[in-house]
Amino acid sequence: MRIGVIPIAAARPSGVWSRKSITRSHKSLLVISVVAGLTITLAAKDFVKPVARPAKTYPAHDEHPEERVAVGADPYDTPDKASIFSINFREHDFLPVFFVITNDGDQPVSIVNMDIKLITANRSKLSPASTDDIYRRLSNPQARTTSPLPLPRKKIKGTISTKEMQEIESSQFAAKAVEPHNTQSGFLFFDVGGISTPLAGAHIYVTGVADAKGTELIYFEIPMEK
Repeated sequence: MRIGVIPIAAARPSGVWSRKSITRSHKSLLVISVVAGLTITLAAKDFVKPVARPAKTYPAHDEHPEERVAVGADPYDTPDKASIFSINFREHDFLPVFFVITNDGDQPVSIVNMDIKLITANRSKLSPASTDDIYRRLSNPQARTTSPLPLPRKKIKGTISTKEMQEIESSQFAAKAVEPHNTQSGFLFFDVGGISTPLAGAHIYVTGVADAKGTELIYFEIPMEK
């Protein structure tokens, strides 16, 4: 009796891949690895503070031409602008405002005693939150200081990561003086819990800015609806 020859393709066990299948699988794994690597890199990127322009170039600003000092404010109140942070500050009822002060004079300006207030349309006076205030809010989202009504949260965070701490500290406005022909900048974080439209009809008042002789300059008023 003649024994038939079994074709090679038919004799291949069902669990064995062809060379073409293996190559396709390797390519798929490579693509997945690249995408995963990019995702990790983007998630781990450090916060980079925006480059400040001269204060008088911002839509919301106030300038004292005689003293040659100007202050500007740029609210980061949209998801697109706020995406520079890894922390969702709005979710924790904080409004980030990029604050800029420019000294075009020939003498330094002292801002050691500078006081900043966000005055809302209903005359609420909000001071920038301190680092400790932000830490407390992020570590205990239920601890509210301005609104008695708790709002639903997407997530509850019990601790603050090292990366978040570094982001908070590196982003905040911390200058004590502005050198001649220089600009200082950084973020102010206002607790706007319970205020649906904090910028509508609001102003930022800045006092305590002094010249090189210690004489306090006239206050600055920045209309925020601009």
